[in-house]
Amino acid sequence: MGFHTFDADRAAKLEDPERYAWVSREELVDAVDPDDDAVADLGSGTGFYTDDVAPHAGTVYGVDLQAEMHAAYREKGLPENVELVESDVADLPFAAGELDAAFSTMTFHEFADDDAVAEVARVLRAEGRFVVFDWSADGDAAAGPPLDERYDLADATAMLEGAGFEVVHGTTRTETFAVVALAPRG
Repeated sequence: MGFHTFDADRAAKLEDPERYAWVSREELVDAVDPDDDAVADLGSGTGFYTDDVAPHAGTVYGVDLQAEMHAAYREKGLPENVELVESDVADLPFAAGELDAAFSTMTFHEFADDDAVAEVARVLRAEGRFVVFDWSADGDAAAGPPLDERYDLADATAMLEGAGFEVVHGTTRTETFAVVALAPRG
């Protein structure tokens, strides 16, 4: 869809702890299961959720399209094992199979299309995890982007499966959905 990216002028809002109401740090870390792996946060913004995964991973790549978001993250302070990567998800600068896991928290609707999802499949090792928490088209739009800019669980699952992912968990929640998928076996 890629309707818009989050306004970098509002980057401070991304540091609001109330975001944990939509996905908690524990839920994210449990789903990603980083285990000292190489992990990418797709749409990392100011690193709010990147910081939660970093203590559990070897290297975390904070991938964002906007240099302004990386500047805000640098100003806040980066964990030692976080490397920032300015890139579109549809054209990631990683070798095939280089990453053990990737995750997206409330950004899937900003980048997801067949090309971007295929690119995530390319850079993940066989059976590497791709975890998505995003605003659901089944929500009421009390928070997050407009409904017409969101996917529902079925559409997100179909897109992932179309790229060869095996969806091992998917659930719709009040305003969001969660998906855990494994990259193609190769």
